[in-house]
Amino acid sequence: MIQLGDKARDTITGFTGICVAKTEWLHGCSRVTLQPDKIEKDGKIPESHTFDEPQLEPVKPKFFKRGRTDTGGPRPEPEVHKDTPR
Repeated sequence: MIQLGDKARDTITGFTGICVAKTEWLHGCSRVTLQPDKIEKDGKIPESHTFDEPQLEPVKPKFFKRGRTDTGGPRPEPEVHKDTPR
């Protein structure tokens, strides 16, 4: 099973990249988005691609460590002015 931050390779196309996203679908399909870890020669950032998880093989587990986790989440409710209609 590929985890976020793992480097993986698609066994069909040979595309290699870092797992930056995972999605699970209602009927059991699990998809993984890989982002290449190298910039192209012209300086452009290559596009990421999404694959069915079963066709991927891990290249290097935990190749990239996850960053901060406090970038979102519950926030205090904003106060509503008492004269605002509801």
